[in-house]
Amino acid sequence: MSIFDQSVLQQAAAMTDRLFEELKAGSFDPVSSGVCRDTYGAGEQFAHDLVRQHAQSMGLSVWHDHLLNTYMSLKGANTGLPAIVIGSHLDSVHSGGNYDGAAGVVAGLVAAKMLDMQGIRLERNLTVMGVRAEESMWFQHSYIGSRGALGTLDPEALNHRRVDTGRTLETYLMEAGGDPQAVRERRAVLSSSNVEAFFEVHIEQAPSLAADGYPVAVGTAIPGNVRYAHARIVGEYGHVGLPKRFRHDAALAGAELFVAMQTFWEQEDAAGRPMAFTIGEFHTDSTRHGLTIVAGEFQFSIDMRAYDSDHLAAIEAKFLETVRQIEARHGVRFELGPRSSAPVALADPQLSADLREAAERLEIEATDLLSPASHDAAAFNAAGIPYGFLFVRNDNGSHHPQEHMDHGDFMLAVRVLAEMLVKRYGCGSVVCRAGIS
Repeated sequence: MSIFDQSVLQQAAAMTDRLFEELKAGSFDPVSSGVCRDTYGAGEQFAHDLVRQHAQSMGLSVWHDHLLNTYMSLKGANTGLPAIVIGSHLDSVHSGGNYDGAAGVVAGLVAAKMLDMQGIRLERNLTVMGVRAEESMWFQHSYIGSRGALGTLDPEALNHRRVDTGRTLETYLMEAGGDPQAVRERRAVLSSSNVEAFFEVHIEQAPSLAADGYPVAVGTAIPGNVRYAHARIVGEYGHVGLPKRFRHDAALAGAELFVAMQTFWEQEDAAGRPMAFTIGEFHTDSTRHGLTIVAGEFQFSIDMRAYDSDHLAAIEAKFLETVRQIEARHGVRFELGPRSSAPVALADPQLSADLREAAERLEIEATDLLSPASHDAAAFNAAGIPYGFLFVRNDNGSHHPQEHMDHGDFMLAVRVLAEMLVKRYGCGSVVCRAGIS
């Protein structure tokens, strides 16, 4: 039986519809019919302004840090205790969907509203966090906002250039009113001393739940990854009729790498070792390629990910071994460029169990799910802060305008989250009905 009255749930559902409608309307991209909430651009700023306005109308205290992450806090009984943080990112890929990231911020606000309307006070503050700059496509760097808040962002990230404008992160941050110097100092506003736990609600980014018939899942792990974002193969340009023994074909070397990694992935899948690799960029030099020219240069990017650190290291070793073999076979040279990585992040077992228990009490069907994608929760985990994770069913995948989430499924996830918060963090394990002050 739910702790929350039906009238509270109805008002929460209406708030959900309104927030998602406003988010879409304010960041709609008419060319793609998707949304564009560009990192440190007009779209992302609109989203932060919108959730701030809603939070202030709810009576939440609002503030920002040096990365311009937005914090919206509901006061608990003991404000000196480490806070509960619920959040996700508000930026999107170009021509993206309306729910990726934003669902986690909306979930936090709706859960806070439910607690307020029901007159329930938690033992500690509940802070909803709108995270900046999670989508690495813009600045080719992961978790900028969350790592910045945790003091773990490499200051070198300030030099990264936005892919569409060529302007640096530092420039964008300064123009938006942030503080690059605090990044250089690795200033932390969040840590394991002032954050009890981090919770994230997110649409699933593969249709696993849709295929298996579950509206909600408890996320159990976020994969670690290794990335080479600006890799290059250097061969020799040549005539289309050049015999094979004289060729140093960079395009053929790239194709062979792609096939070799795909074959390796199939072998790992068959052995029950989940992983993924993605080659997102894969092209010759458009200023020099042609129908009758052997390609002398080829560019690509690669992302490799897995749920075990040793397995991830083995995947990268296989990739590097394959590179060496292709170099020898084709007489080409690989220039892999900068390497970036993120560690494997396992969800906290007790928080996961509490989420499952909440779903069971509410008679909501839920399963466990490995996340195929990276999420801000991984940055919190790396900083020693435990996390719990909920996925919401999504029929159409993510990072494109056809992304879909049924708001009814979303409300099931919010109910699970809110029920768990009351059971785990209610005042002295007893629901307080003293109102919110």
